[in-house]
Amino acid sequence: MAESLDELQGRIGYRFRDVRYLEQAVTHSSYANETVEKNRHLHCNERLEFLGDSVLSLTVSEYLYSSFPSSPEGDLTRMRAALVCEETLAGYAAGLGLGEFLRFGKGERAGGGAKKPAILADAFEALLAAIYLDAKEGGRQAVSDFLLPRIRQTAEGLPAWGGDSKSQLQVFLQKDGSRLPEYRVVSETGPDHAKWFAVEVYLDSNCIGKGEGTTKRHAEQEAAADALRLFGVGS
Repeated sequence: MAESLDELQGRIGYRFRDVRYLEQAVTHSSYANETVEKNRHLHCNERLEFLGDSVLSLTVSEYLYSSFPSSPEGDLTRMRAALVCEETLAGYAAGLGLGEFLRFGKGERAGGGAKKPAILADAFEALLAAIYLDAKEGGRQAVSDFLLPRIRQTAEGLPAWGGDSKSQLQVFLQKDGSRLPEYRVVSETGPDHAKWFAVEVYLDSNCIGKGEGTTKRHAEQEAAADALRLFGVGS
């Protein structure tokens, strides 16, 4: 067991101070049910999964909040749902080969537990909690270092959310490590009850799109859509 956990730590890129956290993270309830007489829930990864779910949500929420400052709450919620869903987490686990290291009872292993998406996703959340607890005061940073490269890559592959051109433009630019676009109101005309806004969007000192509308937000969306067309990714 110790040798296999050493290999897993190499794949994770994190060395545990107390490897018992990792051992618990890879222990399925079926194994505990077959090998432990008392307090079986303390010897499997279910409690870690509970904590890991919250650690995951906070880490992803902070990433989205800071990376998409112009996106409304609804779009952030949809993005988060895509990034923390069972399919995504199971994919991360499969990428690590996590199923190879999970400890199962005989029946669950024979039933293909190591390849079941739900089990892999739960084990990945347990792994996040194990890192978080083991790193103590540096827990949030350790989890971010491990998780965010995967989250960023997944976010880049997501479509535009809710037709939000500003979010789509931001994701497109971040693929190349570009700075955030800047929106500038260049004119505001008309009476208070019928305003008309003209907006330009800049990348560094270059204007990459222009838009107009009855609200500043609408004009910004139009400018972002214009920029996407410039880059050949808009309709």
